[in-house]
Amino acid sequence: MPADQPTILATSGGYVPADRHRLDFGPLVHHAVELSGTTSRPRVCHLGTAGGDQRWFQAELDDAGRSAGFDLTHLSLFTMPSVEDAEEHLLSQDVVWVNGGSVANLLAVWRVHDLDRIFRRVWQAGVVLAGVSAGSICWFVGGTTDSFGPELRAVTNGLAFLPYGNGVHYDSEERRRPLVHRLVADGTLPVTHCSDDGVGLLYRGTELVEAVTEQRGKGAYVVTRDGDRAIEERIEPRLLPGT
Repeated sequence: MPADQPTILATSGGYVPADRHRLDFGPLVHHAVELSGTTSRPRVCHLGTAGGDQRWFQAELDDAGRSAGFDLTHLSLFTMPSVEDAEEHLLSQDVVWVNGGSVANLLAVWRVHDLDRIFRRVWQAGVVLAGVSAGSICWFVGGTTDSFGPELRAVTNGLAFLPYGNGVHYDSEERRRPLVHRLVADGTLPVTHCSDDGVGLLYRGTELVEAVTEQRGKGAYVVTRDGDRAIEERIEPRLLPGT
């Protein structure tokens, strides 16, 4: 069942420790499923492109999917696409969840396989697009990334479904905030929306409608340009059930 309008949940979280295996899907992923409006067993497709489609991590998510009661699939692109028709497969999902890693490599590989255009149609059809870290930045104009080396740099060739920059891991990686401020101040990034670890940013169409969190005490932020400096405004996230 598609959402009633194009929906993106861009996050710096989504996983929690599990009792009998390594991780479970946290409240942010369950919120993405809720946003889809599905009334049956949720169909969730995971893309691990940013990490090179690591099979061991797919197995970890298989455990998490069974625990959550999801019909979980993986769309791998290495060494070839794992499904015959990627667009058909993605359109059949309730939620697409994109894992973290190298956002620069993710964008390059997706474009080789036309997923940039496919995802726009999937988004417009009402499949909820969601993800963590690289899986958050990809939906925006760009953001900050360690894709190119240990020193954070700007990435500015995101899919741009959302006309903003995106700052992830805003509280846990000390170099993220000052770089976001510099990139907004010098015009490299437009108005930029940022999330502490455990926080998700919910968009209906291209409008930010709320921030949500699976960790208490965390924040979301909007960074705007004022002349040659950046101004930061904090948004208090809504605490999700199960937190």
